[in-house]
Amino acid sequence: MAPKTLGAKELALLRHIADRDAATVGEVAERFGVPNDLARSTVLTMMERLRKKGFLNRRLVDGVYRYQARASSAELTSGAIRRFVERNLGGSVSPFVAYLSESTALTDAELKELEDLVARLQSAKKKESR
Repeated sequence: MAPKTLGAKELALLRHIADRDAATVGEVAERFGVPNDLARSTVLTMMERLRKKGFLNRRLVDGVYRYQARASSAELTSGAIRRFVERNLGGSVSPFVAYLSESTALTDAELKELEDLVARLQSAKKKESR
């Protein structure tokens, strides 16, 4: 079975829901739909598609459906990055590393994060080889 795909708006909506315990269509339409110029019916359609794809659960509470993400926002982002690397970069992070090496837009904090990441990867690699 092919992996389920997510569009950019779907991922944004899913992360919005994941950042909350659970949400109704009305709540999501108000807090996510309005700022993104999406009608309530569009939000409902998107939420139902995400539910059918297996990204959302739905339960009836006091006569209203409450939707809950099946993964955290961080897990959703990680999955989106993994799919991007696999689909667009042939599974290799080298093109992304090359892009970063040419980028002048990285902040000091982002550079520190990258340094910490490299240190963790090197440490894990050393443990693996023992």
